[in-house]
Amino acid sequence: MNFKKGLVAIPLSTSLLLGGVATTAFADDHAKPTVTTPASELRTSLDHLLGEHAYLAVETMRKGAEGSKDFEQSAGALMANADDLSAAIASVYGEDAGKQFDEMWKGHIGFFVDYVKATGANDEEAKKKALDNLANYRAEFSNFLETATEERLEAGALADGLQMHVNQLIGAFDAYVAGNYDKAYEYEREAINHMYGVSKGLSSAIVQQFPDKFENSKAVTPANDLRSNMNHLLTEHAGLAMMAMQNGIDGSEDFEASAKALSNNTEDLTAAISSVYGEEAGAQFKEMWSGHIGNFVEYVKATGADDAEKKKAALDALANYRADFSNFLETATDGRLKADALSEGLQMHVNQLTGTFDSYVEEDYDAAYTQLREAYAHMLNPAKGLSSAFVDQFPDKFAGEMPSDMPKTGMGGTADQGISIESILLAGFAASIAIAMLAVRRFSGQKS
Repeated sequence: MNFKKGLVAIPLSTSLLLGGVATTAFADDHAKPTVTTPASELRTSLDHLLGEHAYLAVETMRKGAEGSKDFEQSAGALMANADDLSAAIASVYGEDAGKQFDEMWKGHIGFFVDYVKATGANDEEAKKKALDNLANYRAEFSNFLETATEERLEAGALADGLQMHVNQLIGAFDAYVAGNYDKAYEYEREAINHMYGVSKGLSSAIVQQFPDKFENSKAVTPANDLRSNMNHLLTEHAGLAMMAMQNGIDGSEDFEASAKALSNNTEDLTAAISSVYGEEAGAQFKEMWSGHIGNFVEYVKATGADDAEKKKAALDALANYRADFSNFLETATDGRLKADALSEGLQMHVNQLTGTFDSYVEEDYDAAYTQLREAYAHMLNPAKGLSSAFVDQFPDKFAGEMPSDMPKTGMGGTADQGISIESILLAGFAASIAIAMLAVRRFSGQKS
């Protein structure tokens, strides 16, 4: 199987020690909270690659179960993600460690593929062997990370976290094969969420290990938690939207479940806003965000009906949305974000999702998965811009620093403790977004 067939490597900041971020302002003013430090760039890079790994792994296993035409390209995207992760580890710990990581990481992907094949062949013995291999992997990999981080991460806790990762991916796959699609997508979202805990713990360990390389900045601060939460929600939105669009055009049995998962991504954000400002403010946001998702659904329907006029109408509606939403954000952030630049970024988001979908419909799967990864990575840009604007606008809300010593349990993340996404949002993200909704109301008042 040619996993890399037709895939172009996406330019990523895979050098975790040299992220290329301008940090002079941080160095001169340690008291001012910011999301643009070397440590925050490290954490974002790991957020991106680890979250994308879980997303692509679940989707590739699903494609394998379906015998989909695009299975090789989906697997290729997953292996390209592994290459990026290996390069990132090598940038910190050297080429030998990078190669060791690459071998182990791609090995565990292979064990998941073995499990998929064994399930298709109804071979219980082969399934057990795949799970046994994954058990051996987690022990070996946990020891590798404990040694690499000079015991800042503990092997026992790491192994527990890796077992959760295995359980989530296998659980999503088994649920899908059993036809329990709601449960399958629930597991998928849990798997993505869990990797943000891994990113949090690993990035904290690395910056503690090499403080000079990160200008003594911290990976875990209230500001960085905000940026990480936005990384999570926005990349997940893009990923789930793309798969829901694919399922819609294919008429897949799991379309409703995938659309529900996308809707739940919106609900999580709406719930956070509503919990602070009530149902009216939450409904205001939900209407705006859900509207643009509906426009993508109309584009899929029009494509299926080969209706060029309705496709244009959907794109026109998306153009109106990006203008309204860009003005909304400029007003909400008191001009820290500019409507013109925001509109341009939103157009890129639209182009990437429709471009990925169009390539998929044309069965140009190499292009589709290259575009898919680009669309996923692009959402880190609005996450950075929005979190930076909120922190600059309300610095007192993000002035504190987290303890320097991370707990050595399950990578230091909340996801692996079984805490819901709603709780994570309410812990850090909701406060800043909710404050920004004061400006939303002012904006709404200006329009009325």
